[in-house]
Amino acid sequence: MEEQRSQALREKLNLSDKMIWVTFQKEGIHKYPAALTDPKLASGDEYDVSFLGHPHRHMFHFRVAIEVFHGDRDIEFIQFKRWLEKLYTEKTLELDYKSCEMISDDLYIAIIQRYPGRRITIEVSEDGENGSKTEYTRG
Repeated sequence: MEEQRSQALREKLNLSDKMIWVTFQKEGIHKYPAALTDPKLASGDEYDVSFLGHPHRHMFHFRVAIEVFHGDRDIEFIQFKRWLEKLYTEKTLELDYKSCEMISDDLYIAIIQRYPGRRITIEVSEDGENGSKTEYTRG
């Protein structure tokens, strides 16, 4: 009886969704052109963010999670992280002048081309303070 219960638990583990995640940071220059002219953004009061319309520097913080298909990690953390960082180092992907959401979508396309058929979650923040989170279904 105990052996059957143990076997059932192992089978249940095999049905669980598993994801690994990595973090890294990259410097980028960014701007939000609409902030210069949109009255909701260039409001002239204490909520005015028109300064965002000019180029400014951020440290973009990334947290990228990707589905793995077994408990012995079919994607190794460090290799995955190094590959992601290299996308920016070698200018395959660019940070400059994009929103966090746009950066996330560009990164997703690169990841899913290399690792198809996996769920992916990407968080991108400006200076670790404000950002976006996108959950992508299996692609």
